[in-house]
Amino acid sequence: MAVFGVDYAWGRPGPAALKRAGVKFVCRYLSHDTTGKNLTRAEAEQLSDAGLWLVVVWETTASRALSGRAGGVADARDADRQARALGMPSGRPVYFAVDFDATSGQQAAISAYLDGAASVIGRARVGLYGGYGPVKRALDAGKAAWAWQTYAWSGGRWDQRAQLQQYSNDHVINGVGVDYDRAVAADYGQWRVGVAPGGDEDVPDYVSVGATAEQPLPPGVWTTVTWDVEYADATGQHPDRGGADVLGGPAHYSLTASVRLRGVPAGTRVQARAIEADPADAAKFDTGAVQDFASAGEETNVLYGVAADNVGKDRRVRFQVVQHGTAPARIAGGTAKLLFWRS
Repeated sequence: MAVFGVDYAWGRPGPAALKRAGVKFVCRYLSHDTTGKNLTRAEAEQLSDAGLWLVVVWETTASRALSGRAGGVADARDADRQARALGMPSGRPVYFAVDFDATSGQQAAISAYLDGAASVIGRARVGLYGGYGPVKRALDAGKAAWAWQTYAWSGGRWDQRAQLQQYSNDHVINGVGVDYDRAVAADYGQWRVGVAPGGDEDVPDYVSVGATAEQPLPPGVWTTVTWDVEYADATGQHPDRGGADVLGGPAHYSLTASVRLRGVPAGTRVQARAIEADPADAAKFDTGAVQDFASAGEETNVLYGVAADNVGKDRRVRFQVVQHGTAPARIAGGTAKLLFWRS
């Protein structure tokens, strides 16, 4: 399970743009800043009214967690006061930022800082934002109950206990710079004004399909992949007889598709895309992001991913590839995995 979210500071993309991008939750700041970085009550109400969940992180300076227990006490008091004024329900956590490449030698100071925060708000509400090292050390020592791990300073490693992952930076929604996040636990500290999560309305549905039979891949022609195996499809998105459709709208979705190509000469340009097709007329479709690849030789694996997109009513999500060689090739197999939330 993964739920798509974003974090941002001074800019404000607005609820409508966030929802169009498929965002389900927003991580926002608490701090001593007075220039517009912090989440405001009006913004919290606006996002909550739009059905978006909120998560809060306290950060004054990147290395503030090195201030030890006294710093943790002071910050937790201010963070709790600000969060309550925003309408955050009691019991929801605050993530405290370690926004630098902290070493193991600095962990004692960070642990003392978290101890100070816990003395104010309780250990069950203490979260940590940081790279793999401080996250792992804090969780191992029981200093934090929540973790939001960033891919920065993580070397490709993920602590599977972290409820949140910041996995990509420097994106733009409605002219505002955002980072991409994903929640990998049902409860990741989310809330709305006056509302704590309860129930599973924000748990996405899941489709996983495979292609086991070879399919022709002519040169220069966008070819729609047909899926003939269902691994997971509780809501009946994929036709029982097998076919190209993996999701019907309206819905928000994220898609990962992997196909294995044979017979495409090394260095040949290969492209992949998702489309949103009219099932009654194959010539009518909207095109999603196109991603480019280069063939590795006789057998090439193409991995395509879309973190967030929307499919409209009466449209179906399908996956296509094209190879720009001069001779026919083949799609030897593949898989597609899709998470979706109904509009």
